[in-house]
Amino acid sequence: MIRRKIRSLLGKPNPPIVSVLRLSGIIGTMGGLRPGLSMATTAGLIERAFAPKGQAAVALVINSPGGSPVQSSLIGRRIRALAEEKKVPVIAFVEDVAASGGYWLACAADEIFVDESSIVGSIGVVSSGFGFQGLIERWGIERRVHTAGEHKAMLDPFRPEDPAEVARLKELQGDIHEAFKAWVRGRRGPKLTAPEAELFTGAFWTGRKSVELGLADGVGDARSVLRARFGDKVALRGIAARKPFWQKRFGSMEGLAGSAAAGLVAAAEERAVWARYGL
Repeated sequence: MIRRKIRSLLGKPNPPIVSVLRLSGIIGTMGGLRPGLSMATTAGLIERAFAPKGQAAVALVINSPGGSPVQSSLIGRRIRALAEEKKVPVIAFVEDVAASGGYWLACAADEIFVDESSIVGSIGVVSSGFGFQGLIERWGIERRVHTAGEHKAMLDPFRPEDPAEVARLKELQGDIHEAFKAWVRGRRGPKLTAPEAELFTGAFWTGRKSVELGLADGVGDARSVLRARFGDKVALRGIAARKPFWQKRFGSMEGLAGSAAAGLVAAAEERAVWARYGL
Protein backbone atom coordinates (compact mmCIF):
# COMPACT_ATOMS: atom_id res chain seq x y z
CA MET A 1 0.00 0.00 0.00
CA ILE A 2 2.89 2.40 0.80
CA ARG A 3 4.44 1.74 -2.60
CA ARG A 4 1.13 2.51 -4.29
CA LYS A 5 0.83 5.83 -2.40
CA ILE A 6 4.36 6.80 -3.45
CA ARG A 7 3.60 6.01 -7.08
CA SER A 8 0.44 8.09 -6.85
CA LEU A 9 2.33 11.06 -5.38
CA LEU A 10 4.88 10.80 -8.20
CA GLY A 11 2.09 10.84 -10.76
CA LYS A 12 2.75 7.27 -11.87
CA PRO A 13 -0.23 5.01 -12.58
CA ASN A 14 -0.72 2.16 -10.15
CA PRO A 15 -1.23 -1.35 -11.52
CA PRO A 16 -4.73 -2.77 -11.09
CA ILE A 17 -5.42 -4.76 -7.92
CA VAL A 18 -7.23 -8.09 -7.74
CA SER A 19 -7.93 -9.59 -4.30
CA VAL A 20 -7.54 -13.37 -4.33
CA LEU A 21 -9.64 -15.26 -1.77
CA ARG A 22 -9.08 -19.00 -1.40
CA LEU A 23 -12.11 -21.11 -0.39
CA SER A 24 -10.74 -24.58 0.25
CA GLY A 25 -12.11 -27.54 2.18
CA ILE A 26 -15.36 -29.01 3.42
CA ILE A 27 -18.21 -26.53 3.87
CA GLY A 28 -19.62 -26.56 7.39
CA THR A 29 -18.40 -27.22 10.91
CA MET A 30 -15.89 -30.06 11.22
CA GLY A 31 -14.80 -31.87 14.37
CA GLY A 32 -11.67 -31.31 16.42
CA LEU A 33 -9.47 -28.48 15.12
CA ARG A 34 -10.77 -28.72 11.55
CA PRO A 35 -12.75 -25.47 11.17
CA GLY A 36 -14.24 -26.04 7.70
CA LEU A 37 -15.72 -23.27 5.55
CA SER A 38 -18.58 -21.44 7.23
CA MET A 39 -19.98 -17.95 7.55
CA ALA A 40 -18.11 -17.64 10.85
CA THR A 41 -14.72 -18.57 9.36
CA THR A 42 -15.05 -16.68 6.06
CA ALA A 43 -17.04 -13.49 6.81
CA GLY A 44 -13.97 -11.49 7.80
CA LEU A 45 -11.97 -12.77 4.83
CA ILE A 46 -14.75 -11.85 2.41
CA GLU A 47 -14.95 -8.34 3.89
CA ARG A 48 -11.17 -7.94 3.49
CA ALA A 49 -11.31 -9.17 -0.11
CA PHE A 50 -13.79 -6.44 -1.06
CA ALA A 51 -12.21 -3.69 1.07
CA PRO A 52 -9.78 -2.02 -1.39
CA LYS A 53 -11.25 0.92 -3.27
CA GLY A 54 -11.07 0.86 -7.03
CA GLN A 55 -9.79 -2.69 -7.37
CA ALA A 56 -10.33 -4.41 -10.70
CA ALA A 57 -11.91 -7.62 -9.43
CA VAL A 58 -12.13 -10.20 -6.67
CA ALA A 59 -10.93 -13.69 -7.53
CA LEU A 60 -12.22 -16.79 -5.74
CA VAL A 61 -9.92 -19.82 -5.85
CA ILE A 62 -12.19 -22.76 -5.04
CA ASN A 63 -11.29 -26.31 -4.06
CA SER A 64 -14.25 -27.85 -2.23
CA PRO A 65 -16.32 -31.04 -2.52
CA GLY A 66 -19.24 -29.36 -0.75
CA GLY A 67 -20.91 -29.82 2.60
CA SER A 68 -23.56 -27.75 4.36
CA PRO A 69 -26.14 -26.21 1.99
CA VAL A 70 -26.93 -23.51 4.56
CA GLN A 71 -23.31 -22.39 4.91
CA SER A 72 -22.89 -22.58 1.11
CA SER A 73 -25.87 -20.28 0.71
CA LEU A 74 -24.74 -17.84 3.40
CA ILE A 75 -21.22 -17.54 1.99
CA GLY A 76 -22.43 -17.25 -1.60
CA ARG A 77 -24.97 -14.56 -0.78
CA ARG A 78 -22.48 -12.55 1.27
CA ILE A 79 -20.10 -12.54 -1.71
CA ARG A 80 -22.89 -11.39 -4.03
CA ALA A 81 -24.04 -8.69 -1.60
CA LEU A 82 -20.56 -7.16 -1.39
CA ALA A 83 -19.94 -7.53 -5.13
CA GLU A 84 -23.09 -5.53 -5.85
CA GLU A 85 -22.46 -3.01 -3.08
CA LYS A 86 -18.87 -2.35 -4.19
CA LYS A 87 -19.65 -2.83 -7.89
CA VAL A 88 -16.70 -5.19 -8.28
CA PRO A 89 -16.73 -8.18 -10.68
CA VAL A 90 -16.06 -11.60 -9.17
CA ILE A 91 -14.19 -14.35 -11.03
CA ALA A 92 -13.99 -17.94 -9.73
CA PHE A 93 -11.15 -20.34 -10.48
CA VAL A 94 -11.74 -24.02 -9.77
CA GLU A 95 -8.78 -26.19 -8.78
CA ASP A 96 -9.38 -29.91 -8.12
CA VAL A 97 -13.09 -29.74 -7.44
CA ALA A 98 -16.07 -27.42 -7.15
CA ALA A 99 -18.84 -29.91 -6.53
CA SER A 100 -22.14 -29.67 -4.67
CA GLY A 101 -21.66 -26.82 -2.18
CA GLY A 102 -18.33 -26.06 -3.83
CA TYR A 103 -20.15 -25.35 -7.08
CA TRP A 104 -22.70 -23.32 -5.10
CA LEU A 105 -19.79 -21.06 -4.07
CA ALA A 106 -18.45 -20.88 -7.62
CA CYS A 107 -21.82 -19.62 -8.82
CA ALA A 108 -21.39 -16.57 -6.61
CA ALA A 109 -18.92 -15.37 -9.25
CA ASP A 110 -19.78 -13.62 -12.50
CA GLU A 111 -17.46 -15.95 -14.40
CA ILE A 112 -16.11 -19.43 -13.64
CA PHE A 113 -12.82 -20.78 -14.96
CA VAL A 114 -11.68 -24.38 -14.52
CA ASP A 115 -8.78 -26.68 -15.22
CA GLU A 116 -9.48 -29.23 -17.92
CA SER A 117 -9.37 -31.99 -15.29
CA SER A 118 -11.30 -30.20 -12.52
CA ILE A 119 -14.41 -31.93 -11.18
CA VAL A 120 -17.46 -29.67 -11.48
CA GLY A 121 -21.18 -30.01 -10.76
CA SER A 122 -22.94 -32.45 -8.42
CA ILE A 123 -26.00 -30.21 -8.22
CA GLY A 124 -27.94 -32.37 -5.79
CA VAL A 125 -28.43 -33.23 -2.13
CA VAL A 126 -27.16 -36.28 -0.25
CA SER A 127 -27.76 -37.64 3.25
CA SER A 128 -25.85 -40.64 4.52
CA GLY A 129 -25.57 -42.69 7.67
CA PHE A 130 -25.41 -46.23 9.05
CA GLY A 131 -27.86 -48.79 10.33
CA PHE A 132 -26.81 -50.60 13.52
CA GLN A 133 -29.99 -52.44 14.46
CA GLY A 134 -28.55 -55.85 13.47
CA LEU A 135 -25.39 -55.21 15.44
CA ILE A 136 -27.11 -54.40 18.72
CA GLU A 137 -29.45 -57.39 18.29
CA ARG A 138 -26.45 -59.67 17.82
CA TRP A 139 -24.90 -58.45 21.06
CA GLY A 140 -28.14 -58.50 22.99
CA ILE A 141 -28.24 -54.74 23.49
CA GLU A 142 -31.61 -53.17 24.18
CA ARG A 143 -32.21 -49.73 22.68
CA ARG A 144 -34.26 -47.37 24.89
CA VAL A 145 -35.46 -44.06 23.44
CA HIS A 146 -38.22 -41.90 24.89
CA THR A 147 -39.43 -38.82 23.04
CA ALA A 148 -42.05 -36.10 23.22
CA GLY A 149 -43.02 -35.67 19.58
CA GLU A 150 -43.59 -38.58 17.24
CA HIS A 151 -40.85 -37.58 14.79
CA LYS A 152 -38.19 -36.60 17.33
CA ALA A 153 -36.20 -39.83 16.83
CA MET A 154 -36.64 -39.93 13.06
CA LEU A 155 -34.13 -42.16 11.24
CA ASP A 156 -32.63 -43.52 14.45
CA PRO A 157 -29.68 -45.65 13.20
CA PHE A 158 -30.32 -48.29 15.88
CA ARG A 159 -33.72 -49.36 14.54
CA PRO A 160 -34.99 -50.40 11.08
CA GLU A 161 -35.81 -47.67 8.59
CA ASP A 162 -39.40 -46.48 8.57
CA PRO A 163 -40.66 -45.83 4.99
CA ALA A 164 -42.63 -42.81 6.23
CA GLU A 165 -39.49 -41.30 7.76
CA VAL A 166 -37.51 -41.92 4.56
CA ALA A 167 -40.27 -40.19 2.60
CA ARG A 168 -40.06 -37.23 4.98
CA LEU A 169 -36.28 -37.04 4.51
CA LYS A 170 -36.68 -37.05 0.73
CA GLU A 171 -39.19 -34.22 1.03
CA LEU A 172 -36.64 -32.17 2.94
CA GLN A 173 -33.95 -33.01 0.40
CA GLY A 174 -36.29 -31.94 -2.38
CA ASP A 175 -36.76 -28.51 -0.81
CA ILE A 176 -33.00 -28.02 -0.47
CA HIS A 177 -32.45 -29.25 -4.03
CA GLU A 178 -34.95 -26.71 -5.33
CA ALA A 179 -33.09 -23.91 -3.55
CA PHE A 180 -29.81 -25.11 -5.10
CA LYS A 181 -31.34 -25.26 -8.58
CA ALA A 182 -32.88 -21.80 -8.19
CA TRP A 183 -29.45 -20.38 -7.25
CA VAL A 184 -27.78 -21.99 -10.29
CA ARG A 185 -30.58 -20.80 -12.59
CA GLY A 186 -30.31 -17.28 -11.23
CA ARG A 187 -26.54 -17.12 -11.60
CA ARG A 188 -25.96 -19.23 -14.74
CA GLY A 189 -29.38 -19.49 -16.42
CA PRO A 190 -28.68 -17.98 -19.88
CA LYS A 191 -25.29 -19.70 -20.05
CA LEU A 192 -26.55 -23.24 -19.43
CA THR A 193 -26.54 -25.21 -22.68
CA ALA A 194 -27.82 -28.59 -21.48
CA PRO A 195 -31.34 -29.40 -20.21
CA GLU A 196 -31.98 -29.27 -16.48
CA ALA A 197 -32.88 -32.95 -16.54
CA GLU A 198 -29.21 -33.58 -17.26
CA LEU A 199 -27.59 -30.86 -15.18
CA PHE A 200 -29.54 -31.16 -11.92
CA THR A 201 -29.25 -34.91 -11.30
CA GLY A 202 -26.27 -34.74 -8.97
CA ALA A 203 -23.91 -35.84 -11.76
CA PHE A 204 -20.50 -34.20 -12.12
CA TRP A 205 -18.13 -33.67 -15.03
CA THR A 206 -14.58 -32.71 -15.92
CA GLY A 207 -13.76 -29.04 -16.26
CA ARG A 208 -13.60 -29.26 -20.05
CA LYS A 209 -17.06 -30.85 -20.22
CA SER A 210 -18.48 -28.37 -17.73
CA VAL A 211 -17.58 -25.54 -20.12
CA GLU A 212 -19.49 -27.31 -22.90
CA LEU A 213 -22.52 -27.64 -20.60
CA GLY A 214 -22.41 -23.99 -19.59
CA LEU A 215 -21.56 -24.73 -15.97
CA ALA A 216 -18.27 -22.86 -16.45
CA ASP A 217 -17.05 -20.16 -18.83
CA GLY A 218 -13.58 -21.28 -19.81
CA VAL A 219 -10.39 -23.15 -19.05
CA GLY A 220 -7.62 -21.27 -17.28
CA ASP A 221 -5.81 -20.66 -13.99
CA ALA A 222 -6.00 -17.52 -11.89
CA ARG A 223 -2.58 -16.04 -12.71
CA SER A 224 -2.84 -16.55 -16.46
CA VAL A 225 -6.42 -15.32 -16.82
CA LEU A 226 -5.96 -12.29 -14.56
CA ARG A 227 -2.72 -11.24 -16.28
CA ALA A 228 -4.33 -11.61 -19.70
CA ARG A 229 -7.32 -9.53 -18.62
CA PHE A 230 -5.74 -6.84 -16.47
CA GLY A 231 -2.16 -6.78 -17.72
CA ASP A 232 1.15 -8.31 -16.66
CA LYS A 233 1.54 -5.74 -13.88
CA VAL A 234 -1.70 -6.71 -12.14
CA ALA A 235 -1.18 -6.90 -8.36
CA LEU A 236 -2.65 -10.09 -6.90
CA ARG A 237 -3.54 -9.42 -3.27
CA GLY A 238 -3.83 -12.69 -1.38
CA ILE A 239 -6.41 -12.88 1.40
CA ALA A 240 -5.46 -15.43 4.05
CA ALA A 241 -6.80 -16.28 7.48
CA ARG A 242 -4.70 -15.01 10.35
CA LYS A 243 -3.26 -17.94 12.30
CA PRO A 244 -4.02 -18.05 16.03
CA PHE A 245 -1.14 -17.47 18.46
CA TRP A 246 -0.80 -21.11 19.47
CA GLN A 247 -0.48 -22.23 15.83
CA LYS A 248 2.17 -19.61 15.08
CA ARG A 249 4.21 -20.75 18.04
CA PHE A 250 3.68 -24.51 18.08
CA GLY A 251 2.66 -25.25 14.49
CA SER A 252 -0.21 -27.45 13.40
CA MET A 253 -2.15 -29.30 16.08
CA GLU A 254 -3.63 -31.70 13.53
CA GLY A 255 -1.82 -34.61 15.14
CA LEU A 256 -3.48 -33.92 18.49
CA ALA A 257 -6.88 -33.56 16.86
CA GLY A 258 -6.38 -36.79 14.96
CA SER A 259 -5.58 -38.64 18.18
CA ALA A 260 -8.99 -37.86 19.63
CA ALA A 261 -12.08 -39.83 18.69
CA ALA A 262 -13.87 -36.74 17.41
CA GLY A 263 -10.90 -35.82 15.27
CA LEU A 264 -10.71 -39.30 13.78
CA VAL A 265 -14.40 -39.35 12.94
CA ALA A 266 -14.21 -35.89 11.38
CA ALA A 267 -11.16 -36.88 9.34
CA ALA A 268 -12.87 -40.05 8.11
CA GLU A 269 -16.01 -38.15 7.13
CA GLU A 270 -13.98 -35.52 5.32
CA ARG A 271 -11.98 -38.18 3.49
CA ALA A 272 -15.21 -39.86 2.39
CA VAL A 273 -16.58 -36.62 0.92
CA TRP A 274 -13.43 -36.01 -1.13
CA ALA A 275 -13.38 -39.66 -2.22
CA ARG A 276 -16.76 -39.28 -3.95
CA TYR A 277 -14.92 -37.37 -6.64
CA GLY A 278 -11.90 -39.67 -6.88
CA LEU A 279 -9.68 -37.38 -4.82
